[in-house]
Amino acid sequence: MRIAYLEDEADLSATVSAWLREAGYDVESFKSGADCARAVENQRFDVCLLDWMVPDLSGEEVLARLKIKLRHAMPPVIFATGRDSEEDVVGILTSGADDYLIKPLSRPLLLARLQAVMRRRQGGVGMLPTQHFGRLTVDHERRQITLDGQLVVLTDRETDLALYLFQNVGRALSRETLIQVVWSMTSEIDTRTVDVHVSSLRRKLGLSPEFGWRLVSIYRYGYRLERDAP
Repeated sequence: MRIAYLEDEADLSATVSAWLREAGYDVESFKSGADCARAVENQRFDVCLLDWMVPDLSGEEVLARLKIKLRHAMPPVIFATGRDSEEDVVGILTSGADDYLIKPLSRPLLLARLQAVMRRRQGGVGMLPTQHFGRLTVDHERRQITLDGQLVVLTDRETDLALYLFQNVGRALSRETLIQVVWSMTSEIDTRTVDVHVSSLRRKLGLSPEFGWRLVSIYRYGYRLERDAP
């Protein structure tokens, strides 16, 4: 996979580029927004990783330019920036970005989000589009979950959280990881928000021992979705 990476801080650019190359990606880095935009317009890239504030053409302006020039052929775009207000996040996602990461970057989270964006763009390639968990059927492509054949009504955030949990069955997931992955934020989201959403999913999806699957609380850490022992 070929990545266009826009970042004007030399040390950070070198570090992140090394992470990506070690993970098997082909990376071309840019310090100038205009240079990055021209390259993406004229070459094939699978994804763009953009900082927001860079010389001569901001990441936001690069995104707007690519939408005009490439239309449906433009690659997915992930922003990696220190701008972390809710208004900034909502604004850039509404403008067409596929995902948003807040600095300082985490290597595991960056790689996970890259893979997730590519899976969504490829219609679920690399994972089962539909999974079955006892009474539950999880359709990742349609972002729908049914219980005993009936569609469960979830909020968008509950859906994001549920799909992430079902993609990580058996793994202990910290509240901080869930906040970063599902809410795309860090300390601005209270960990109690995670607890409220987990409680709602337990109730709506029947994730309790009597139904074969349970969402376990891990003391002072987070949660794990697991099959209940017979």
